[in-house]
Amino acid sequence: MTSIQKAACIGGGVIGGAWAARFVLAGIDVDMYDPHPEAERIGGEVLGNAERAYAMLTMAPLPPRGKITFCKSIEEAVEGADWIQESVPERLELKRNVITQIDAATNPQALIGSSTSGLMPTDLQRDMKHPERFFVAHPYNPVYLLPLAELVGGQKTSPETLKAAQEKLAPIGMKGVIIKKEIEAFVGDRLLEAVWREGLWLIHDDICDTETLDDVIRYSFGMRWAQMGLFETYRIAGGEAGMRHFLAQFGPCLSWPWTRLTDVVDLDDALIDKIAAQSDAQSGARGIRELERIRDENLVGIMQALKAGDGGQGWGAGKILGEFEKHLWAQGGGAKKEPDFSAPLRLLDTKVSAAWVDYNGHMTEYRYLQVFADTADMLLRLIGVDFAYVEAGHSYYTVETHIRHLGEAKLGQKLYSTLQVLSSDDKRLRFFTTIYNAETNEALATAEQLMLHVDSKAGKSVAAPFDVLAKLKPIAEAHAKLPIPEGVGRSVGQKR
Repeated sequence: MTSIQKAACIGGGVIGGAWAARFVLAGIDVDMYDPHPEAERIGGEVLGNAERAYAMLTMAPLPPRGKITFCKSIEEAVEGADWIQESVPERLELKRNVITQIDAATNPQALIGSSTSGLMPTDLQRDMKHPERFFVAHPYNPVYLLPLAELVGGQKTSPETLKAAQEKLAPIGMKGVIIKKEIEAFVGDRLLEAVWREGLWLIHDDICDTETLDDVIRYSFGMRWAQMGLFETYRIAGGEAGMRHFLAQFGPCLSWPWTRLTDVVDLDDALIDKIAAQSDAQSGARGIRELERIRDENLVGIMQALKAGDGGQGWGAGKILGEFEKHLWAQGGGAKKEPDFSAPLRLLDTKVSAAWVDYNGHMTEYRYLQVFADTADMLLRLIGVDFAYVEAGHSYYTVETHIRHLGEAKLGQKLYSTLQVLSSDDKRLRFFTTIYNAETNEALATAEQLMLHVDSKAGKSVAAPFDVLAKLKPIAEAHAKLPIPEGVGRSVGQKR
């Protein structure tokens, strides 16, 4: 994949800060310029929330965190960057002037993207010397979680620029969609504007309050849209006859006076006061950072669920997440250290996130199994059983697991796990894993597991190939010299 080597963010507000977080957590150094006196604090808080979200989102090894540097000028920030993201306030003259400064100060081959949510790229690139490398890269908040960026070129933008931008977004876990023609507000905001306008009328006319309107969205079609969008959802609504039947059945409704989309609401002081008061009643008890964290937890849960869709192949945003994780695993999280086989392998370091706990604030039972499974996956990757190996038709399947709960893992607690190989042959792999409190080194849980090497297409166990067994052999031989861990061979209910 074509990767971004160094990024610059001009403007560090909600969107610019989140762009910077996306780059930094993908291992990319970022130089940022924003004259706001609180820019560094705001950027740090956004990055902190992003790190928290990624800890819930994926167990794949993130690369070493990129460095973020706050600069004193646009010229200083863009020096050496191959991707510059402009995210200054939505005013045409301001944006045009900033983009022209960026263009004059940076390498002509560097890509320049704008986060504008509706301004025409042709208008923005008017005064550039190298307008062919400018485009709109319109993201959705939070940029570090939501993977979409609308890529829109102006009249002077080259097709190669849009393709290059699309390719460079993939390694940082984003999906760039190229919009064929430039249009005010592009595609996403056009759709959002229609829903927003109708929503304002519903509040204005006292049909419902803001909380009820949000409930209607999030408990119904919002979930459908999250995983399938608009047209594919309506295709299913057409039943076996498909989209043609849906259009024939519901098309006439478009001429009915159901909506007020062409009638613009007067957003006067009274309506503003009404909406603000209802919104305060709905959400005002929580601060903005808390609301962001709750939003991030919900998005992570949806994306993780979608990653398991389509028989494990991933669906929608979950498929993008799965592809991003494959890239992260292939990169290996940075410099690789030679493992020490003279002790149980320390394979996983993690943290108990808010998405992992139950009503008592303790890590819920199935998350222990996830940590054990993730640790086992680390071992398999160590011996060459990676994504490519599995896609080729072979893998190790767990056939027995015995878990002991010895302590409690609580919200925010740092954990690590170790694994000791107990025995192995050409088909079987038996090992013992322990989860520890990283601060006290107290053992919180153990698992003894047995795996079989299988031909997944044939659905039967087969001998592992020589290269896998050759990588496993030195680990098994070294671990055979270690003491047998306490707890090996225990049965359920056995007294200590």
